[in-house]
Amino acid sequence: MKLGITMEGGANRTIYSCGVTDAFLEENIMPDYFIGVSAGIAYGISYLSKQKGRNLKIVREYVGDKRYMGMSHLLNRKERSYFNIDFIFSEIPEKLVPFDYEAFASFPGEVIAVATNIHTGKAEYLEVPKDDHRFTPAVASCALPLLAQPVKVGRHYYLDGGIADSIPYQKAIEAGCDKNIVILTRTRDYRKETDRTVKLSSKMYRRYPKIAEAMLARAEKYNASLEELEKLEKEGKVFVIAPADTYGVGRAERNLDKLERLYEEGYHQTKLLMPRLKEYLEA
Repeated sequence: MKLGITMEGGANRTIYSCGVTDAFLEENIMPDYFIGVSAGIAYGISYLSKQKGRNLKIVREYVGDKRYMGMSHLLNRKERSYFNIDFIFSEIPEKLVPFDYEAFASFPGEVIAVATNIHTGKAEYLEVPKDDHRFTPAVASCALPLLAQPVKVGRHYYLDGGIADSIPYQKAIEAGCDKNIVILTRTRDYRKETDRTVKLSSKMYRRYPKIAEAMLARAEKYNASLEELEKLEKEGKVFVIAPADTYGVGRAERNLDKLERLYEEGYHQTKLLMPRLKEYLEA
């Protein structure tokens, strides 16, 4: 058996997935192949380093901290990112809530971050090097349009992976995973719409027509992925875990009560699903 785990993004709403993966750690469920988008990969690396509760600790202690996110960082010419990249990917893991780099390096499976190439508008599946303490592919995957600058990886520049492939379970299947767990951060009945923010983003990136096109096509592609997932789940080919309620948590949510409630939703829901999940994995 080759187990693949796919984690959707959703910025701070991905705290739900942290509850799910903390429950996985208690049951010693670890993947052979892990693929994450945006916050899905950013939070996922703590799961792969087996640091149960680390993500929740970060949220509790720093999401409300001015150093974590805010307009001051977006307007700062040196940063130009709503989420403070240096604080999140350097100061926190190296000083404030230590990341276990050795444990992550010893993870035997593949770790993939999805990012969208700004020139082609297509998703690229970037391996996260086990010795890269800056997590550059993960940072690229998290580069939200309008809220962050494109991130250079190798010779190319990238934005948020969710633009081109929000739920990359198909890549896990192509990688040979015969068992697949897909963790969503939206309820099962959610369907994406092309709102005014997306239209504005596409206009702001008109110098890069391919990624602008990808932004406008995202909702249709996302909804098609959900329909395909539902079909695969009924056929017993994937196991989907999704919140019953997101409690109004937004991607830049600061309300700790809401965030902790969503974390608990992920944790307890996964515990309840565990008998079914183990049956799926052992079948």
